[in-house]
Amino acid sequence: MLDAFAELAGGLDHPEGVTLGPDALVYAGGEAGQIYRIGADGSVTELASTGGFLYGVTIDADLNVYACDFGNASVARITASGEASRYSTGTIDRPMRVPNFAAFDDAGNLYVTDSGDWGSDDGLMYRIAADGSTTVWTDGPSRFPNGCCLSADGGALFLVESRGRAISRIAIEDDGSAGRAEQIADLTGSQPDGIALATDGSLIVGHYRPDRVSVLRPDGSVEVLAEDADGVVLNQPANIVFVGEALSEIVVSSLGGWSLMKADVGLTGVPLRYPKLAR
Repeated sequence: MLDAFAELAGGLDHPEGVTLGPDALVYAGGEAGQIYRIGADGSVTELASTGGFLYGVTIDADLNVYACDFGNASVARITASGEASRYSTGTIDRPMRVPNFAAFDDAGNLYVTDSGDWGSDDGLMYRIAADGSTTVWTDGPSRFPNGCCLSADGGALFLVESRGRAISRIAIEDDGSAGRAEQIADLTGSQPDGIALATDGSLIVGHYRPDRVSVLRPDGSVEVLAEDADGVVLNQPANIVFVGEALSEIVVSSLGGWSLMKADVGLTGVPLRYPKLAR
């Protein structure tokens, strides 16, 4: 179904992170630290720039953007008016190196992957509390942890390990600590990057290599939805988000290109969480 994908927006600077705000607008990051805000008609506004290199982006109830800024080894916070600051740089013992993706829970805790060095299997996950205090949440799944999202009930986190070629489920214990990671998919033969959760329990997966979008069904089966041998339509697809009034379409970022691509893949998305942070 490669022909189902059409360009939502073009002229972006190698976007990797993409998300949907509570204002129903799409937000994306750029290679030079840009934060883009995109309308339903594809119009693009550059909200701000951190001067770094942005990976994953997520948003709170007040339209503050939290961007995993590889260039500045931090999670940046960009207000709705475009003011940028550093939200977290990790912990004293484990400073951030490759912050890659982040997801909020209902209480305003931000779960952040730090991929570490490719080939070293030294990645980890942070948990940034609503007051900005940061702890290492887990260093169990360490094989280049990348995209993540919460389960529909908020009781677990789904995590991509790009070098592990796998997706795992990590329980969030009652005290907020990380439970044991359980691998739920083996994606050998590809390099998975980002995921988004559908209402039927499926996970849509963006693969950096080969240029592919697949779906992990609740029964554990994996189906390729679209693959682009030429890398023209899907050019290094990374992060994925459900969009639209009924969350019935997906938007896929294009790290190797300049576009966001949109398609109806026959699934609807679980709404993202937009906590209100008292800051």
